Amino acid sequence: MKALHYDGPFKVSVKEIARPEIQHPDDCIIKVTTSCICGSDLHMYEGRTAAEAGLVFGHENMGIVEEVGSGCTLIKKGDRIVLPFNVADGRCRNCEEGKTAFCTGVNPGFAGGAYGYVAMGPYQGGQAQYLRVPYADFNALTLPPGGENEADFALLADIFPTGKFSSVSWYGNHMAC
Repeated sequence: MKALHYDGPFKVSVKEIARPEIQHPDDCIIKVTTSCICGSDLHMYEGRTAAEAGLVFGHENMGIVEEVGSGCTLIKKGDRIVLPFNVADGRCRNCEEGKTAFCTGVNPGFAGGAYGYVAMGPYQGGQAQYLRVPYADFNALTLPPGGENEADFALLADIFPTGKFSSVSWYGNHMAC
């Protein structure tokens, strides 16, 4: 499959890489229909992080489910889904408390995981033709079928959640003062 390959600071290329496969019963594979570019991607592109060559960027993703693992009960082949920027298992204490950006089960030795971002786990990003979605039943939001409102739904991948959780944290911190 084709994917945007990080070659080093200020260097990216489209390369053929292996198509992702189901690695866990709770995974699904999507055919990517939309992947946005975030300012965080630019930090990596410009060499302001420890990103290593070979990374596929893209943590704002949407697509159509092509394949589901045997453990998926909510997500079905053919579903159109949007994904949050972060990867979470939905099972750890932080996830159960609603702190999914600090999931302790998806990135050994670090709280939090994300698609296609430096130090955020082994998850390739969605600036590619296909994407593996771990813990698909927990991480995917099913959308209406069709292609309508694609750009609007893409906002659910990062922009709206970041705004919501940033304001909740801000209010929460300031209310405690």
